[in-house]
Amino acid sequence: MPELPPLSNEERQRYARHLSIPGVGEEGQRKLKNASVLMIGCGGLGSPAALYLAAAGVGRIGLVDPDRVDRSNLQRQILHGESWVGQSKLESAAARLREINPHIELDLHPSRFSPDNALDLVSRYDLVLDGCDNFPTRFLSNDACFLLRKPCVYGSIFRFEGQLSVFAPHLGGPCYRCMLPTLPPPGAAPSCAEAGVLGVLPGVIGSLQAMEAIKLLLGLGQPPTGTLICYDALRTSFRSLRLRRDPACRLCGDKPDIHSVHNTETMATSSCSLPDPALPSIGVDALAARLDSGETPFILDVRQPEEEAEGRIPGALLIPLATLPNRLGELPIDREILVHCKAGGRSARAVAFLHQQGFAQAVNVSGGIDAWNAR
Repeated sequence: MPELPPLSNEERQRYARHLSIPGVGEEGQRKLKNASVLMIGCGGLGSPAALYLAAAGVGRIGLVDPDRVDRSNLQRQILHGESWVGQSKLESAAARLREINPHIELDLHPSRFSPDNALDLVSRYDLVLDGCDNFPTRFLSNDACFLLRKPCVYGSIFRFEGQLSVFAPHLGGPCYRCMLPTLPPPGAAPSCAEAGVLGVLPGVIGSLQAMEAIKLLLGLGQPPTGTLICYDALRTSFRSLRLRRDPACRLCGDKPDIHSVHNTETMATSSCSLPDPALPSIGVDALAARLDSGETPFILDVRQPEEEAEGRIPGALLIPLATLPNRLGELPIDREILVHCKAGGRSARAVAFLHQQGFAQAVNVSGGIDAWNAR
C-alpha cells in the first residue's frame, strides 16, 4: 500500500476537529488527503456535497458539468452566486472551493458525462458522487461504476422529498438497475424546472451524500448498500427501504446482458426518449458550417425562456414546447425548420408534432444546446 501523504502544520490546524475523532485522527485525515472523488454535476446536490468534501480535505475532486450558471439556479445551488450568472459552473465552483480549502486539487471536466467519456473519467477516482438530474445519466454513472468496481453515492430530489443510497455490488448489495430496471416513459417524471424543488432540500441530501463518501473513503461505519434512505421534509422523517440484488438484473445479475456503458438507457436523451432513426436530424457541426457560410436557416428553440442563459444559437426563435401548438402561425410552412432544445429530447417531440401538423421540413438538431456549447 503506498505511503499516505503527510499533513502540514497548517493542515493540522485546519482539520483539528477531525484529528480528535476516534477512528479518524491523523491517519484518517491523511487517507482523505490521498483520496479522490468524481462529482457528476455542480448543481443542487453537487453544491453542498462539493463544499463539504473540500472542507473535509478530500485531496482531489473532479467536477463534471458543461452548463453555465442561470439565475434560477441560485435558489438551491449554493456553490454559485449572482456575479457568476451566465458564466461556467465549473469556474464558479472552482473559485468557491479554492476559497474553502486551498490545499485540495480540482480537476475541471467541462463536458457532458456521456457513454464516450464515462469509463475514462470514473477510472481516475476512488468513488463517484452522482448529483445529476436525469435518469440516463444515473444509469450511466451506475453502469460505469459497476464495470470499474467503484462505489456510486446516489442522491435524488423532488419537491419536498429526497433519496439516498450507495450502489456498490462489489461491496455487497444491488446496483441502481436492481431498483429501476428500465427507463421511465418519456414525461413520466417531471424535471426540477417542471416540478419545482424546495431550495433547502438538496442541501440535506447532498450533505448526506458527502457523509457517505467520507465514510467510504475512511472505511468507517456502514454505508447504505442495499438500503434506500427516503427523506420527507414536510413530515421531518426518514425511512429506510430494503433493496435487494435482482438475480435477473441485466447488469449485475446472474446472466447479465449489459457489458458496456453504451446501451439503451445510457444513450437516451435527458427526457428519457430514444432517438427516432426515422426522424430527420442535423448535427451541430453541420449547422455551424451552414451558419458560417452565410446561410440563414429558420431555427426554432423550444426551451423555456430561463434556459437561454445556457447559450443561444444565433437567430433562433424561442417558442417553448408547451406553447408551440398555439403559435404555429409564426412558423414557415414552406421552409426547413431546424428545432433545438437543451439535449434533443423536447426538440424531437416538437419535430414529430410539426410533421403531424404539415411542417414536413422540420429537422431535429441532435444534442441541442449542450452539444452546441460543447462544440
